[in-house]
Amino acid sequence: MIAAVAENRVIGKDGKIPWRLPEDIKRFKELTTNHPVIMGRKTFESLPPKFSPLPNRLNVVLTNKSGYPSSGIFIVHSLVEALSNLRGKRFYEEGIDFDSAYIIGGERLYREGLSLASRLEITEVHAEYEGDAFFPELDRNVWREVNREDHLEQIADRPKFSFVTYTRY
Repeated sequence: MIAAVAENRVIGKDGKIPWRLPEDIKRFKELTTNHPVIMGRKTFESLPPKFSPLPNRLNVVLTNKSGYPSSGIFIVHSLVEALSNLRGKRFYEEGIDFDSAYIIGGERLYREGLSLASRLEITEVHAEYEGDAFFPELDRNVWREVNREDHLEQIADRPKFSFVTYTRY
């Protein structure tokens, strides 16, 4: 799983990320390029049109809407279906590394996927924001921090942040 999370666990407000962190976008792109990305329909619809579907990735979108347009994406109806299709290589796209897939949001998918994930790539945003979408609370008896890269310098109106990798115990 990959997410940017504020101190109060906010990940979004009104379908948008409530902060601006170009370094997080760059890291997201570096980690997810050439991999499958699994997202909910609302997350997919929140992508800027010029980045939708996300280029150089296999885009898997969960939706219960029948007849949802599927140009450039793979439609599934559950996370289990998405993972099963990825493991069975029922999806195919040239240049995609199927060794790892990233759950990229939203809230419901993060909650569901947390019990299935083996690694979390979290940008910890060192500020609190108003929001209507939240990342699930991490059980520190299940997840251990294995890497941290702090960015604690104040740059203009950007919040301080840390890139943190967690793995299961």
